[in-house]
Amino acid sequence: MKTLYRITDLFLYTSLFTACCATGLCMATERLVLGHPPPLASSLHALVFGSTLLVYNTPRIIRKPGAGDLLKQQYRPWYFTFFIAGLLLATAGLYRQPASVQLASVTLGVFAFSYFLPLLPFKTKKRLRDFGWLKIIVLAGVWTTATSVLPVLYWQKNISSYPLEIAMRLIFIFTLCVIFDIRDIRADISNNINTLPNKVGLRNSYTLISFTLLLFVALSSWQYSRYPSAARLAGALLTAAITRIIVTYLRRHPSERAYLFLADGVMIVYAALVLLI
Repeated sequence: MKTLYRITDLFLYTSLFTACCATGLCMATERLVLGHPPPLASSLHALVFGSTLLVYNTPRIIRKPGAGDLLKQQYRPWYFTFFIAGLLLATAGLYRQPASVQLASVTLGVFAFSYFLPLLPFKTKKRLRDFGWLKIIVLAGVWTTATSVLPVLYWQKNISSYPLEIAMRLIFIFTLCVIFDIRDIRADISNNINTLPNKVGLRNSYTLISFTLLLFVALSSWQYSRYPSAARLAGALLTAAITRIIVTYLRRHPSERAYLFLADGVMIVYAALVLLI
């Protein structure tokens, strides 16, 4: 059992699981764009998977874990390993992209790294995540663009032809961002980061999650009227229901592993339902 926990922690805390989630959502968009499941091996997937590893392991490398920190010292060699792997994959994937994807990817990279590092020209030299109102906007925007806009550009389609797919993805990712902001509420308060849950309170945050899930369902139904795929609609409805169950579970049984596995994992669930049903 201890070995299983260590393997699970390695998978979760090195962001391998998160990279799989990002790639899965990317493929879910491609399923709509192409009309059939995309090939697993592609330069776009290498870019998305590698970039996720690169971005999420960077802050773990530049700071040492404190006492009681879940980013344990024993995993630091793995952070470097997956940082290098992500850099190689992202570079190779980016090189083979059309100019529009390269430009969008570089822009996303600036925002993604500025979320963790004080790169933007603010006088206070703060990270984007230090601004509570920017934290959720940047996360939702970067994830939405990477997993819905990049696939459309990659297959040389018109973005304006898929407004509902992009809107659905934004609402879905925003919902997950609120869930993770709830997880971080105490840490954000101690660091004077005024996030959405800190502004509106926990009760209203959970109400907001319920509202965004209903909006996700409504947009899914609207999308069905444009692209009549019963499988895709069923996948979206099941995802909303499963997300609601996960939110209830996390509210009663919060833990770092549960948040990483379940809240992130619902992205894999959505991708699997869209691709396999």
